[in-house]
Amino acid sequence: MNNPTFSSHSLRHQWVAFALLVAFFAIAPYFVYPIFLMKVMCFALFACAFNLLLGFGGLLSFGHAMFFGTAGYAAAHASKVWGWNPEFSVLFAALCATALAWVVGLLAIRRQGIYFAMITLALSQMVFFVFLQTPFTGGEDGIQGVPRGLLLGLFDLSDNTAMYLFVMAVFITGFALVWRIVHSPFGQVLKAIRENEQRALSLGYDTDNFKLIAFVLSGLVAGMAGGTKALVFQLASLTDVHWTMSGEVVLMTLVGGMGTLFGPVVGAAVIVSMQNYLAQLGSWVTVVQGLVFVVCVMLFRKGVIGEIASLLRKPL
Repeated sequence: MNNPTFSSHSLRHQWVAFALLVAFFAIAPYFVYPIFLMKVMCFALFACAFNLLLGFGGLLSFGHAMFFGTAGYAAAHASKVWGWNPEFSVLFAALCATALAWVVGLLAIRRQGIYFAMITLALSQMVFFVFLQTPFTGGEDGIQGVPRGLLLGLFDLSDNTAMYLFVMAVFITGFALVWRIVHSPFGQVLKAIRENEQRALSLGYDTDNFKLIAFVLSGLVAGMAGGTKALVFQLASLTDVHWTMSGEVVLMTLVGGMGTLFGPVVGAAVIVSMQNYLAQLGSWVTVVQGLVFVVCVMLFRKGVIGEIASLLRKPL
């Protein structure tokens, strides 16, 4: 099956899926509440960032919310206190998340398996308590009333239509970046490290360096998602940097399909939809999420998109 013809078919399927994805988000606001769709896109981009690390790099992080939440605070502060335009606020947020990912990566990347996961969780909790105690974050109240601002100084993002187009542009840019990384020579080496790190080492690759770069790139994309979400909801709060947010992004990735490009998008849509439409259940939502996760593990071992991809690979 590993031949050029199969690869071209696979790539063609991905292009078709990408076209359908863009078409869906372009048409959906006419039928679905735009704020809900913007939330889906923000979390889908966050899940894509996490999937780049876990699905393609084989690194399980339990602290990815620190990049998502840090970016949210950075964008909110830049927009509300400094009066920056939204494009600069999101860019600043992404750079802050990237810098944090580089520091965390230097500390954690030389560990593997559960040790790597625990270090990221511990550092994430440290970041959480820093934001809880630091005055500029507003503590438990967060940064509220964040202005969306004027995009390029011309388009008022207080209008939901303009904001939706901005969020969609950020999402497509982030998704395209992940796609390019995965299909680049760097992405191929990353997959080789995931499959057999010792073999990659024997071929002369500095695996720690590759994993660090992947960790930083994942933090960058997560920062784009976190900064955008803060502007959408005009709020940066501790919820986005709490350890439960790290758990949610793991769930989104596994439900949609780990190691697939479109799986995290589907997984994010499923989880966000459950949270939105089952909100009247209160704390029982987490129980329902657990049941969905169990069902997916039992029936869709590769996730929703992973199972569909397996079916498409089967000969007719």
